[in-house]
Amino acid sequence: MYEVGDWVGRPLPSDGSRRGSDDAQATGFGDLLRRHRRDAGLSQEKLAELAGLSVDAIAALERGRRRAPRPQTLRLLADALRLGPPDRAQLTTAARRDGDVGPRSAMRPAPAPANELVGRADEVAEVGRLVGDRITRLMTLSGPGGVGKTRLALAVAAEVAHFFEDGVCWVPLAPVSDPAGVAPALAGSIGLHPLDGTRLVLEIAEQIGRRQLLLVLDNCEHVVADAAEICSVLLEYCPNLSVLAASRELLRIPGESVYVVPPLGLPETDEQLDTSPAVKLFVDRATARGQAPVEQREQIARVVRRLEGMPLAIELAAARTNVLTVEELAAELETSFGILAGGGSTAGPRQQSLYGAIEWSHELLTPPERELFALLSVFVGGWTLNAAAAVLSGVAVPGPLERARALDLTSRLVDKSLIRVSRDRGTARYDMLAVIREFAADRLTASGRADEVARQHAAFCIALAEEAENHLRGADQAEWLDRLDSEFDNLRAAMAWSLRAGTAGEPVRLAGGLWLFCYLRGHYAEGSGWLERALGMANTAGVEPQYRAKATLGAGMLAFLQCEYEVATTRLESALTQYQELGDTAGTALVMQRLGGVARERGDYLTAENLHCQSYDLFESLGDRSGMSWAHNQLGFVAWLRGDLEIGARRCRRARDSFRVLGDGEGLAWSLISLGAIAQYSGELAEAEELLTESLALSQRLGYREGVAWSLNQLGIVERRRGFTDRAVHLLDESLAEHRDLGDRWRTASVLEELATVAQQRDRTEYAAFLLGAADGIREVIGAPVPEIEKPDQLATRRSIEQTLDRRAFRTAWSAGRTAPLAAVADGYPRGDGSPERTPLL
Repeated sequence: MYEVGDWVGRPLPSDGSRRGSDDAQATGFGDLLRRHRRDAGLSQEKLAELAGLSVDAIAALERGRRRAPRPQTLRLLADALRLGPPDRAQLTTAARRDGDVGPRSAMRPAPAPANELVGRADEVAEVGRLVGDRITRLMTLSGPGGVGKTRLALAVAAEVAHFFEDGVCWVPLAPVSDPAGVAPALAGSIGLHPLDGTRLVLEIAEQIGRRQLLLVLDNCEHVVADAAEICSVLLEYCPNLSVLAASRELLRIPGESVYVVPPLGLPETDEQLDTSPAVKLFVDRATARGQAPVEQREQIARVVRRLEGMPLAIELAAARTNVLTVEELAAELETSFGILAGGGSTAGPRQQSLYGAIEWSHELLTPPERELFALLSVFVGGWTLNAAAAVLSGVAVPGPLERARALDLTSRLVDKSLIRVSRDRGTARYDMLAVIREFAADRLTASGRADEVARQHAAFCIALAEEAENHLRGADQAEWLDRLDSEFDNLRAAMAWSLRAGTAGEPVRLAGGLWLFCYLRGHYAEGSGWLERALGMANTAGVEPQYRAKATLGAGMLAFLQCEYEVATTRLESALTQYQELGDTAGTALVMQRLGGVARERGDYLTAENLHCQSYDLFESLGDRSGMSWAHNQLGFVAWLRGDLEIGARRCRRARDSFRVLGDGEGLAWSLISLGAIAQYSGELAEAEELLTESLALSQRLGYREGVAWSLNQLGIVERRRGFTDRAVHLLDESLAEHRDLGDRWRTASVLEELATVAQQRDRTEYAAFLLGAADGIREVIGAPVPEIEKPDQLATRRSIEQTLDRRAFRTAWSAGRTAPLAAVADGYPRGDGSPERTPLL
């Protein structure tokens, strides 16, 4: 079909061979590394073992999520792969090129087409020439819905990919319901995880920089103003960027070139029946449905002429050959379109033909099928049977009867090719092509039920979020995290609608129900934004107090995770008062635990310990084993941070054993991290490595990014204490990237201080001073001191630097670090011309 959903990676060469040096020049380091690994018959795990690196590092390099490796890492990889001189040279060239353009991001590639593109050779060649030769930097593929803009964009992107050294990035805008979501969608596609939404477009421009990149923006028409503004900024700031847009409406900005995508060529004579692209498309799609109308060319010509060569209309018609002959189909189209022809009076004839094709499919539905078809347009990014039953019945948690009715109607719509079904891990999921969903949305609006159904959709999302809360700290945590991940587009859409609707009840409940998910999956900034907007609505006084208290707690927690301690304290103290007024002991205990976390990071260990002890007492009074385990873990955390390793170990072992029984993956990961840190500070490095490796694997399996970042941090310290500074830098770099993405400035400062220690050990004294200055600048901004347990290493590093550098050189490097943007700190100490050194530690 012509609207493409899920995306996949680039395929390997069909013959499995290694490519020559010319190909290496156009291949990213990650692609080349993956090819060599597969040629060697190695898994990522085996390559990591042979090279002495982490599996996460191998995966990050292959996916382009991390910048090209340091020279020592490159040697370790080449040795493990047993590469000869030519292959080593290729790998080195790719690494150096990636390093020159800055960090490579895990960009979203163009999706792989499901079938052959028919009849577009001339269009691909013409647009490909204009885009590939940089005759234009902004090309808009324009035309009515269903003409094949998306499919042509895919083909052009594939045709010109070799002209763009840094690749092609696919940006699907169909799921974006709010114009404000264009920039975040673009950021996500290029692999950027922004923290500051106020300058997001500039962050994207900085990420792209001078890279030779093609951005493909698909389905711009519903957010055309924002898409145009963003394209204008990016094209101005990024000299080597090109943009290919697929949109029904022009962007109308300077430099735009427009290519109006025509319908497929129609047969004008009998001699053209065998060569007409429109006829070929119909035959191909009908054959794929199990029919082969090869001998019915004249009747097929009647059909495609009636459909005016519109690809989507032809595909919908071909889908009907499973129930109609081609003769019947042609007759039905002649009759039906004579009655149903035309959309709005100002619409062009092609738009009217497409509208007619979809309207005809809609006319074939029974009234119950039409109702569900319209209702399903409320979903973004697909839906499950339960979700369909919820909006159909108006019951947020549907029962067996509601599910049975939804299943019956869904099956009919699948058979009529109006919705698609996919299967993953034992669950069926459904979606619509974007153009069909748009038509269904028009039907819903015309029915006058759009707000009613949006409210039902929001009610389903609220029920899902609140049900998930009960599972996010138990044995089935991973399953529920994945489930919420799959519904994230729907959750976002429900959140956007509820905030627009003007009543505080829905947004407060939904945002409050999702804060723990946002924490575990690292959506700190987005979740915090939802909560603050919901709590800031004028009528929150009418919200049930238990939901307002939970949302206030979530807002405080997410602010704390981003080191906004004053905001966090205000919100958490408000939540504490609310829970106390409700007589909610569990809520009170949980807030005290979070307030203890704020005090801990600010270095007030006595207050933190008192709050955690009070929290423990309250959980104990309830017989809440999970709460008591978390209190033990937090008390152990405070103890080892202030240097009481024995007490910390005792507390954290008790928490670990309890978390194993409870099946709490997050809690287990945290207790393992604490025990690993205690072991490494006690000099038990083998034990520390074992504990931290287990916590890393568990956190990666759960998708728990904070746990991954902490584990990498502590493993880096273990390797540094062993004297393996190459491995230490690898692990610490990975940790730094994760903490920066999450917005955890407290830990970012600690990792920078540890990197400074490594730099000093490697005689990179000025860079070590630069890193210490950067960490000090962060700590001053957030108001958090160096943890007691980390002070000896930090002070020893500083003393060593001061003994090596003269006072002026130290102050210069230190001051440069304090003023450097956080995103640039890891690139190196600035040289005389202001540019960073490359590979500062290795």
